[in-house]
Amino acid sequence: MNMAWGGTDLWTLAVIVGLALVTVLTRSFFFISSKNWQLPHWAQRGLQYAPIAALSAVVVPEIITVQGVLISTWQDARLFSAVVGAAVYFWRRDVLFTIIAGMAVYLPLHLGWGW
Repeated sequence: MNMAWGGTDLWTLAVIVGLALVTVLTRSFFFISSKNWQLPHWAQRGLQYAPIAALSAVVVPEIITVQGVLISTWQDARLFSAVVGAAVYFWRRDVLFTIIAGMAVYLPLHLGWGW
């Protein structure tokens, strides 16, 4: 039974609404409960590493791959700018200076030499 409504059938709309309800219910469970919830110590400790893990999961593949394939040459501007950026960050602990230093290496290599 295909009851099209604006290009979307009734089953697809029901699935979207159902998934939205499940998402809202599971995410608001801690707010609607009257019980005070406390995460275990190991979970709190593990969540401290979540931001750096998420950032690494996004940035590292962008540095070492091209369209999902590992780079095959050392002549890639992203490698050098990432190394310089990491070194500058560990030296100065300044995010803005890290970005400036990384881009100062990346742009001449990429635009000037075509790496």
